[in-house]
Amino acid sequence: MKDEDQKPARYQGFEQGPIRPPSEAHSLLIRVTRNCPWNRCTFCPVYKEKRFSLRPVEHVIRDIDAVSKNVEHIKQLAHETGSISRVQIRNMVKNETPADVQALYAALNWAAGGMKSVFLQDANSLIIKPVDLIKILEHLMKCFPWVERITSYARSHTLARINDEHLKAMKNAGLNRIHIGLESGSDAVLERVMKGVSKATQVKAGIKVKKAGIELSEYVMPGLGGQELSEVHAHETADALNQIDADFIRLRTLAIPNTVPLYAEHRDGRFKKCTDLMMAKEILNFIEKLDGITSTIKSDHILNLFQDVEGKLPDDKPKMLKTIRSFLAMEPRRRTIYQIGRRLGIFSGLSDMQSAQRIKKAEQACRDLGITPENVDDVVDELMKRFI
Repeated sequence: MKDEDQKPARYQGFEQGPIRPPSEAHSLLIRVTRNCPWNRCTFCPVYKEKRFSLRPVEHVIRDIDAVSKNVEHIKQLAHETGSISRVQIRNMVKNETPADVQALYAALNWAAGGMKSVFLQDANSLIIKPVDLIKILEHLMKCFPWVERITSYARSHTLARINDEHLKAMKNAGLNRIHIGLESGSDAVLERVMKGVSKATQVKAGIKVKKAGIELSEYVMPGLGGQELSEVHAHETADALNQIDADFIRLRTLAIPNTVPLYAEHRDGRFKKCTDLMMAKEILNFIEKLDGITSTIKSDHILNLFQDVEGKLPDDKPKMLKTIRSFLAMEPRRRTIYQIGRRLGIFSGLSDMQSAQRIKKAEQACRDLGITPENVDDVVDELMKRFI
């Protein structure tokens, strides 16, 4: 190895990665790793062509310290004047170096959101050495002792290999929620989309997180099995989650932008995407099979057909099923109006169909764009790509 390759990486200022869960919209984003160590999932557009790397722990600590300094300054200004003016913000930005101004923006955004939670980026922060992660967590809690929640994405493959003592130590150091992209509980689906993990490992990882006392969010991707594997996808995913009993089950409907590897399979007819009608039947099938658990189902994403299919199991299960059955029972023209209204942001859920004004707006959009029950799914596919 060349000498220059052995030099420690130079700190180049505060960093933030490209994504975070919708539920972490108000969180401080602290980048622990860059990109994704797996990065082969055929449905995922994020991090492709980007190299994975671990950030030095010292750099992460410097990021935290930079935000902490700015937070103290913001709190001082707010205490003196009751609020912070745009002039004061401009002056703060003016006094920062280009390398430090991003930490200031992060602090300002976090302050505006209430400073209650922190999210560790990128796709799999728990891949670093447990002692390093614990050091980062302890420093976060030292700088921001009022924080209520620290969360991270993690791969099941990684979690399954962390021993229980280390997971418990992470919990004690402040990590109290983990987001896992389960996507599917079907081995056939997982293999087809190159998820790089089995159902058994997914279940093992989820149970380990729960055993450590850490809140668990499992993400499910309706439609990932395509038309061919839709039923097995629904059944096996429900079975995996029945074994795990995650705190949250979050729905993220499959969309296929032109930039993902799955697009070529879809274009060539090797992967037949589910229509909205098929997707609704799959979600109904999936929720029907959830049994013996107390998870909260969340549909907090613009890609989802039903934002109002949410609730806590088992009590809210009948209500969620009723909503989906109502959609399935619609005549095709009315169903088309809802599909387009949902994708254009006119409706957030089926309950919005009670608004004559919103229906009129969606009907006009269908007329303007020439959308009919026969072509609606092609239009929906294109509209969904905008949200990726």
